[in-house]
Amino acid sequence: MSALKYTKDHECILVRDDVVWIGITKYAQDALGDLVFLDLPEIGKKVAKGGDVAVVESVKTAAEVYSPVSGEVVEVNQAMAGELDLIRQPVNDNGWIVKVKVSDKAALEELMDETAYNEYLEGLS
Repeated sequence: MSALKYTKDHECILVRDDVVWIGITKYAQDALGDLVFLDLPEIGKKVAKGGDVAVVESVKTAAEVYSPVSGEVVEVNQAMAGELDLIRQPVNDNGWIVKVKVSDKAALEELMDETAYNEYLEGLS
């Protein structure tokens, strides 16, 4: 079973069993603007919930991509490093940045579904 989830830091997460695919939301993409660089982690890197897992740099700023769970990086989207526009694709297609094997699935319960995330965005304006 898989489902899209969201964080208040504008990560979009696809949950597939005990692996999460992490990308960024359209809101984050729009805020960043034109991308110039993506710093990917090494496979095998241990990440903590709330810790940075990648860095996206644009002409405007650099932004960390945070892991919504603790776990281990099991795959990175190497194609994205050479073709930054892939980040604008859906996370369940080629828009994922990293895949993390979850060490504690309880953290997934804290993530927002699409309705809750859209309500969160409305509160930002």
